[in-house]
Amino acid sequence: MTDEPQKIQSIDAEFLSGERFAYQENIGLVEEIDLDAATPGEDINWLEDVELLIEEGTPAVFDRYSNSFLKIYFPIPDGRENEIARKVLIAHLQSGNSYGIRLKEKHCKFPQPELGPWVEGSRTVGDDWRAPVLEGWEAPPH
Repeated sequence: MTDEPQKIQSIDAEFLSGERFAYQENIGLVEEIDLDAATPGEDINWLEDVELLIEEGTPAVFDRYSNSFLKIYFPIPDGRENEIARKVLIAHLQSGNSYGIRLKEKHCKFPQPELGPWVEGSRTVGDDWRAPVLEGWEAPPH
């Protein structure tokens, strides 16, 4: 018998962060989110593409910034599926819990708001990016 590495079919936000977030379990934490106010600029079209999905039998919303599913563990009222999915995603992005946002400070190559356009006054990251260097490695001569 060999020790096989864990095989993962899909990645969810909990796997990436190692934790579950309160807004995944409590509709009351997302009910008051104003989607119009949280949408950058005058164009809400990007948010219209966000829909409630089912991932491994659980309602979820896809976080494209970390390429992962954010599962929703509370009952979702009929007829409000996409609205609630959008509110959970906005809560996730605004909180800075999206793994893609967590990686920005180290990896973004140009200045941008750390928490994206969803949070007014977010600090800027990426204005001093340098290519990472692997200790002991030198580029081959060309």
